[in-house]
Amino acid sequence: MESKVLAVASMGGHWKQLLALIDAFEARTTVFASTGDNFEAHYGIAHYYCLPEASRKTPFRILWLLITAVWVVARERPDVVVSTGALPGLACILAGRLFGARTLWIDSIANVEHLSMSGKLARHIATTTLSQWPGLSRDGHVLYRGAIL
Repeated sequence: MESKVLAVASMGGHWKQLLALIDAFEARTTVFASTGDNFEAHYGIAHYYCLPEASRKTPFRILWLLITAVWVVARERPDVVVSTGALPGLACILAGRLFGARTLWIDSIANVEHLSMSGKLARHIATTTLSQWPGLSRDGHVLYRGAIL
């Protein structure tokens, strides 16, 4: 049986890093999610969900993001959820865990000296958490397997 992947990231640098992984998803049914409108047409993606923007400064939008993430995961039932950040990815990682999916958090390459805030939370939730910098893998909960870019 072919596995299904939900690949999710905020737009901008997180999205670019996720797209750098697109060849890894080639043999799988992949559904993408991000915070940008019209990404399916812009990037030629067949299965796409637009997630609401949210940040720690907008708590009600975080609630809406969590509800939307649970809805996407419940509808798609991915076997694996992969995210390169940020908060929308963390919401889908959490929803994925609730539905029994394996989850992979890849912290942004921009975080050289410490994990992002979402990455710090993801290391307690995700099945696997990776950093793109070897110096951040020292605590045993965050692994280093190279950089995406």
